[in-house]
Amino acid sequence: MFEYDYENEDKELKLVGLELMFLTPEKHSNEKGITAVELSKRVNLSVEVVKKKLKILYEHDIIRCCGINPKMWKFDEYNFQRLDEEDEIYKLLSSFEDVDFDRYFCY
Repeated sequence: MFEYDYENEDKELKLVGLELMFLTPEKHSNEKGITAVELSKRVNLSVEVVKKKLKILYEHDIIRCCGINPKMWKFDEYNFQRLDEEDEIYKLLSSFEDVDFDRYFCY
């Protein structure tokens, strides 16, 4: 098992990444994905911050973009599973110690 640095993790990036990871079709208005504006409302962050975090996730090839205006974002489970376990983004999105799953699932 790896040692993860919880002190220095990017909490905003983790919030955006996990929201996309656990996004179900019922939670967004378009079947192609969710817009940055919708996502910013869901995670309670500014649109600018969300766009920066989306860019990081997109550069790691774990989210897909569809459309131009507006862009629709979707998590790519296949590419996420193909990431190296030592990748910082993989470690960030795989550390669930401080995650409240009630946010993503209705029991």
